[in-house]
Amino acid sequence: MFKLFVENSKIAFGSIRTQLLRTILTVVIIAFGIMSLVGILSVVSSLDSMLNSKFSSMGSNTFNITQYEFVTRQRGGGEEEKINPIISYPEARFFKDKYKFPLTRSSLSFTATATAEIKFENQKTDPEIQVLGVDENFVSNSGLEVIQGRNFNSLDIQNNAYMCVIGSDFVTKGLLKDVNPIDKIISIRGAKFKVIGALKEKGSTFGNSQDLRILIPIQVARSLYSKPSIDYTISTMVDKKEMLDEAIDQATITMRQVRKLNPVEENNFGISRSDDLVNKIAEMTGALSIAAWVIGIITIFGSSIALMNIMIVSVTDRTREIGVRKSLGATKNTIAWQFFVETLIISQLGGLLGIILGILIGYGISSALDFAFVIPWKAIMAAFGTSFIVAIVSGSYPALKASKLDPIEAFRYE
Repeated sequence: MFKLFVENSKIAFGSIRTQLLRTILTVVIIAFGIMSLVGILSVVSSLDSMLNSKFSSMGSNTFNITQYEFVTRQRGGGEEEKINPIISYPEARFFKDKYKFPLTRSSLSFTATATAEIKFENQKTDPEIQVLGVDENFVSNSGLEVIQGRNFNSLDIQNNAYMCVIGSDFVTKGLLKDVNPIDKIISIRGAKFKVIGALKEKGSTFGNSQDLRILIPIQVARSLYSKPSIDYTISTMVDKKEMLDEAIDQATITMRQVRKLNPVEENNFGISRSDDLVNKIAEMTGALSIAAWVIGIITIFGSSIALMNIMIVSVTDRTREIGVRKSLGATKNTIAWQFFVETLIISQLGGLLGIILGILIGYGISSALDFAFVIPWKAIMAAFGTSFIVAIVSGSYPALKASKLDPIEAFRYE
């Protein structure tokens, strides 16, 4: 049996070599379907991994109070954007002082600028640095980590100390890459700040670096960047996850009191849990994965039909060859197996080429979008399985047709 398999495989490879152009076209057709599936799923997997790694670090027991919710409100089948007032500093400060839910820590922050130019000795950066005004709880509530030096303490914030915590890019490839950054003096908008800490690397999201930023005490930031309509963010961490819903309910009540809303009025602010965003990301990437599978399956189905047609044409073109083999004693099973092996080889070659091209395309797109590339092993295994199924579906009928040819009729075929 094994010898017969080897012999049929040799004959199949020989037939493939004699019909090289037809084989190449068939392999390319199958590869295109597999490439579409693997390539799209590679990008989706990389996107999902990147977004979850960025936002899951915020912690599932954190919620933010912002001007708007993450989601858009729906009314009457159309989208309507509700205009909410910004969260001013007095409101944010009042909330922090008034909100006394057990085992919680609230932080206030705002983005002072995203175009700061930072100077150190005789060097300076491009005007692309983000400066944030924060308090002592911002780092822990935002899922950040200080790996050199220390974080702000309450005295630093109360005394409006001219100190700062810098992003990792300043240490690894920026102004302070060749020195110990701690206790160095940098200049922000003409003011001198002592570096007291450096953050752990966070990477970038959609090309925007999370490591090119500097944290300074919130009141110092307000004095340096005094502009109207500054929108503040309130972030609260709950030590016990099971108390999160109750803490959010209490925060909603407190913020409504801050805003002096009547009982019949809707909230004019947004409260969003950090895991709400993670869940929404999972929904979006899940939908993209389904779309990728649908596109891939449709393309592969078309490839299966193309492969079947090509193998039927091959059977027709090789009618005399089949007649000769049958006259020399080849059985129906032998003939059928030969054509089935040909189909199997072609489909697996197409599957392998499609997987390689899909991974390369996924890697290229992920690199261009600054995602960490993730190999979709499930998609690769599915692609191999799919190409095998394609071989069975596409090869069965041509193999059966070849096995049933009458040798006498085959010799008459021109």
